[in-house]
Amino acid sequence: MLFCGINPGLLTAATGHHFARPGNRFWPVLHLSGFTPRLLRPDEQRELLSYGLGITNVVARPTARADELTAEEYAEGGRLLTGKVERLRPGWLAVVGVTAYRAAFADRTARVGPQERTIGDTRVWVLPNPSGLNAHWTAATMAEEFARLREAADLPGHGGSVSVTIPSS
Repeated sequence: MLFCGINPGLLTAATGHHFARPGNRFWPVLHLSGFTPRLLRPDEQRELLSYGLGITNVVARPTARADELTAEEYAEGGRLLTGKVERLRPGWLAVVGVTAYRAAFADRTARVGPQERTIGDTRVWVLPNPSGLNAHWTAATMAEEFARLREAADLPGHGGSVSVTIPSS
């Protein structure tokens, strides 16, 4: 499984750790959904490999907010991501953020969930954006969607705990 964020935020760029901003719900949701046996910190991202998970971004340029990215950056990011997936050949590509997926793959009708598109043999699933700015999804409802993906990918569950506290920004 290759998780794909939108682009590095400023703290992620400074630390080199994905989803590093306090208040981002990626790490808690990953645990709540059973992908990891415990809540990982961003600086423990290399542990994802031991669970058969990887992490990357659609666009490499750091910004304070994803809405600072251009349509051209998303399109180029989609092309580069396709090449990366063709080389690495994960079973699944999980794009974290429906707006990013739509822009990167020119698919205006995409919704959260499994996509018809494949990249070679790699299946694609769009997940909700775990940014604290995404108020449409709670940690619990995001964890349900992440768990749907984990189950569809036939990955073992690690018994996430619903008592995880999400730090505020």
